[in-house]
Amino acid sequence: MTTTADLAMVNLDSSDPAAQAAFYHRVLGWEITHSQAEYAMINGGGMSIGFGLVEGYTPPAWPDASGQKRYHLDLYVDDLAQAEKEFVAAGASKPEFQPGETWVVLLDPIGQPFCLCRRPQG
Repeated sequence: MTTTADLAMVNLDSSDPAAQAAFYHRVLGWEITHSQAEYAMINGGGMSIGFGLVEGYTPPAWPDASGQKRYHLDLYVDDLAQAEKEFVAAGASKPEFQPGETWVVLLDPIGQPFCLCRRPQG
C-alpha cells in the first residue's frame, strides 16, 4: 500500500458538546474554535478535538468489564495531585476504582474517563 492518511482531528460523541469543549479548554488550555449545542471544537498545537451531540448518549461505566468504553485520553501533567484538584474543581469527578498507582483516572463532566499521567522527565 502506498497511500497513507494523516490524522485530521478526533471527533467524540457527547451529550453536551459545548460543556465538554469548555471543560477540555480548561484542562488542556486549547482554544474553543466552535461552540454550539450540536457541535463544539477545541484546537491547540495543530490538533483539534470535536464534540458532536448524540441524542440519548450514555457514558460508559467505569470500570467496564464489558468493553463498552468508547475512548479515553491520556494527559501529561507535572503534578498529579494538583491537576486532579484543579480538574475536579473544573467539573471532573474521581471514580472510586483506580487501576494504577502512577496515574489517576478522572471522569469528565459527561462521564467519559480520562487519565492524568506524570509528564516524563528529560
